[in-house]
Amino acid sequence: MLANGIGYSRFDSARLLPQQQLLAYCEQLGHVIEVVPARGQIRQAFTCINDRYDIGEFRISDTYTDEVVIERTIARISRDSARGIGFTVFLDGEAHRATTHARKREFAVHRGSVLATDLDQPTRLVRQACRYITLVVPRDLLARIFRDPGAIHGRLLDPVRPATQMIVERAKTLVERCRHMPFGAAHRELTDLIHLMADAFGAEAGLSGSRRAVNRALMFDDVRRYVRNNLQEEGLSPQSVIDALGLPRSSIYRLFEHEGGLGTYIQHLRLRVAADELIRAPRVPIKDIGYSVGFKSAAHFTRAFQSAYDIAPREMRLNAFVY
Repeated sequence: MLANGIGYSRFDSARLLPQQQLLAYCEQLGHVIEVVPARGQIRQAFTCINDRYDIGEFRISDTYTDEVVIERTIARISRDSARGIGFTVFLDGEAHRATTHARKREFAVHRGSVLATDLDQPTRLVRQACRYITLVVPRDLLARIFRDPGAIHGRLLDPVRPATQMIVERAKTLVERCRHMPFGAAHRELTDLIHLMADAFGAEAGLSGSRRAVNRALMFDDVRRYVRNNLQEEGLSPQSVIDALGLPRSSIYRLFEHEGGLGTYIQHLRLRVAADELIRAPRVPIKDIGYSVGFKSAAHFTRAFQSAYDIAPREMRLNAFVY
């Protein structure tokens, strides 16, 4: 704890033997993220310097690491209680690569970008050696822009935009100054930064900034709510949603382009709800869980689950109760 009341901790792998450094880094992240070491990497020297600050309900970290692959899998999510929205501000590196389940494809993340991830959804990140800032915030702080905060998962702020550049500079200044700031001032600056990020991501998604954007946001929320309320219906499809809500197909396409399309979003949500049920209701047969979220057969559910999460429903359920 710093003298100003801000919680502070530091991790520096240089204090350890080379063969212990990556393992220690894995332990630092093990409660939330899994590290996927390359062949032989576990025995090599690994640089990690992490300064973490706890400012009220917020946690912000200033970190440098060597190149590493990290992921948050559906199995990890099922075993822990870590929730919230994470923002990663990349200060270095030119070609990081990220994969989120919503897109099911890899995309580049460059220096000066800001990546948003929902800790309730799978993510994989191939990160080059770099310095980066991470910030985890409660989901409800984003509800002003994203009524369903999960919609922010996998979105990226373009580093060439002035708003993104301002966010990066403010985040960098905050982590460099907060240990010397009064608690109240640091908390206010961090809150302002979060609101700035929420507005920037809302503008990136076309959900804020004008009357038209407000109408798009309302439409976006209506569709997501309708899908959630009718997830168990086998006939739920993009066409059935369009017919039920009377919305233009072209608008729906644009709203859910980030998700890979409305059909992909429906499939993703079915699988995500099923993953929770596999752990929450261990005595319910797996085929019944598949039927409960709209899959037509047990085989279809198992194939879709394995394809999305690289693990079978039965295996994930068994693994969850081993830990």
